[in-house]
Amino acid sequence: MSLHSFKEALKPCRNSSSLTSSTIQSQSSLTQTLEDPTIPRKPPKSSLSQQLLRLQDPLSLPPIQPQSQPKQTHDQNGMEDENDEKDDDPESLDYEKPKVGLFEFDRIGPYEPLVLSSEGEFPVIQVPASINCRLLEHQREGVKFLYNLYKNNHGGILGDDMGLGKTIQTIAFLAAVFGNDGDCMDSTLLKKNQTAERGPVLIVCPSSVIHNWESEFSKWANFSVAVYHGANRDLVYDKLEAHEVEILITSFDTYRICGSQLSEVNWEIVIVDEAHRLKNEKSKLYIACLEFKTLKRIGLTGTVMQNKIMELFNLFDWVAPGSLGTREHFREFYDEPLKHGQRSTAPERFVRVADERKQHLVALLHKYMLRRTKEETIGHLMMGKEDNVIFCAMSELQKRVYRRMLQLPDIQCLINKDRPCSCGSPLTQAECCKRTVPDGKIWPYLHKENPDGCDSCPFCIVLPCLIKLQQISNHLELIKPNPKDDPDKQKKDAEFASAVFGTDINLVGGNTQNESFMGLSDVKHCGKMRALEKFLFSWISCGDKVLLFSYSVRMLDILEKFLIRKGYCFSRLDGSTPTNLRQSIVDDFNSSPSKQVFLISTRAGGLGLNLVSANRVVIFDPSWNPAQDLQAQDRSFRFGQKRHVVVFRFLSAGSLDELVYSRQVYKQQLSNIVVSGKMEKRYFEGVQVDKLIFFCFSFVLELCY
Repeated sequence: MSLHSFKEALKPCRNSSSLTSSTIQSQSSLTQTLEDPTIPRKPPKSSLSQQLLRLQDPLSLPPIQPQSQPKQTHDQNGMEDENDEKDDDPESLDYEKPKVGLFEFDRIGPYEPLVLSSEGEFPVIQVPASINCRLLEHQREGVKFLYNLYKNNHGGILGDDMGLGKTIQTIAFLAAVFGNDGDCMDSTLLKKNQTAERGPVLIVCPSSVIHNWESEFSKWANFSVAVYHGANRDLVYDKLEAHEVEILITSFDTYRICGSQLSEVNWEIVIVDEAHRLKNEKSKLYIACLEFKTLKRIGLTGTVMQNKIMELFNLFDWVAPGSLGTREHFREFYDEPLKHGQRSTAPERFVRVADERKQHLVALLHKYMLRRTKEETIGHLMMGKEDNVIFCAMSELQKRVYRRMLQLPDIQCLINKDRPCSCGSPLTQAECCKRTVPDGKIWPYLHKENPDGCDSCPFCIVLPCLIKLQQISNHLELIKPNPKDDPDKQKKDAEFASAVFGTDINLVGGNTQNESFMGLSDVKHCGKMRALEKFLFSWISCGDKVLLFSYSVRMLDILEKFLIRKGYCFSRLDGSTPTNLRQSIVDDFNSSPSKQVFLISTRAGGLGLNLVSANRVVIFDPSWNPAQDLQAQDRSFRFGQKRHVVVFRFLSAGSLDELVYSRQVYKQQLSNIVVSGKMEKRYFEGVQVDKLIFFCFSFVLELCY
């Protein structure tokens, strides 16, 4: 049939009144299309386009045509598609109403690969265009940094702030190194050859983020990923030996237990997520991670240093052995001068030496570490964060119990430890007659098997005393016996509770755990809960969503009863929440307008959670480690947050909480000096040593009285 005859056959019947206007318009448009070959055709359903559609990339969708030019689709032969009548219906044009997914149009870069290798280098190493178009500028710089580490055959630290996409940068880097272009042409034989040539990649991370890693790999690239965790470990290891696995993901605990088997594999790259877990050189995890045969070790962490400067050395000595010298050299050349130069009364010479060593250390660290903050990268995309410290007045009952605690023989022994002994000897009380506390409420239980004391007496009771002081500051119910403990400990805690409650024991329901719902949910005897009650009423009435963090699961139980009594709709996540249910709980909170408060354990919920629907964060009880509170804040203050985030740290005024917060400031200052090279004001006279913490008792005593 000639083209003219074909067009005549497609002409509408002039005598027919049953034809709809849409059909006539469709046929006339088709005639124009056949005569005008410049109208773009529908893109072929290639594997790359399918991959982009799976990633919800708007670039993979056909362009939207103006309403005055109805669009027709044709196959490769120029014939009309059999579904054209359906395409005329506006409701059926799904591709004209793209659903913007995780990334919007203004956050998509040019659709072109990111070349990482040098000019003239072969083969060309590049990030696929399907991944590069989704990266932000700081993420492209991070990928280049990771590739430079890989090319130079040594490790390093990607130390970006939490929420800047360290996982995405890592996946983009691996896709470039392995030549993974995101295409579906992934024959088993080709993957086996690539894995055998390069070796697989091991990712060690907390168990709570394993599923997040697995999910991100499925969204961004086309790797063969296996999880070495749980009962199927042997099966996964067999696949690894058969070169059928490119990426192996395991948890810290699993690797610590089965590290001897995995350390025998010739890994191409080893990546440790939340690498600050390697801060202690004496831990079993750190010792196990030293067994890796590869030098291409990459650490991902937003808190490079948490408590002390030597943690920094341990981390860098793992990723790049010998980069900071020996341990003794680092301690003498960097650790001691930096700590003493930060004292408020440090001589000018100490300050000058500390500044010189700081600049030298920062320049050395930049060779192996890339660190960016939210303010300097995506600050223009966010509404900012405000940090507030709320000093909550303790209730009168809390104050009386707190003072009785300070009068216990155990606490008095530590407060008076440096005073001359009353027996007349030249030794201090802690070195002579008051080294043991047989009449105390805490010391006898710790030394029930050695009544003469231990080598650390009386300093062995410091930590238990600090815990009790913090519990009183948070809620009086916390110092009562826990039914989950063994009978001996419950008996000891009951005696301790009776001693500190004294004549007020009836006001708190006795020295055993209170089972009364009304009693536990009452805010009368807890200063922090009284403040929380007022804040929540104001926030919920304004439509705000709240993240409520506590270090104690028992405290979460009390707060849960309080929220039920007030009628607030809430979610909860703690260490007992199954790993496979955590993401669904998070998604439900983010998507449900009725969910107003999220109760979260600081330790269980500080990692891997994206809770950008909340704009108010409450740290109910501060942690000695400032990184844990910062990680809790960044569950809300991260990329994707559309509102101004306000953080509230609750401190019981005149209690140990104030000392905990001051220690957080001290540690954060050291971190800023060492890692970022910042100049910090010298607030503190003390230097961080093991026994510095003992001055807290006299400090607390002075505050309370």
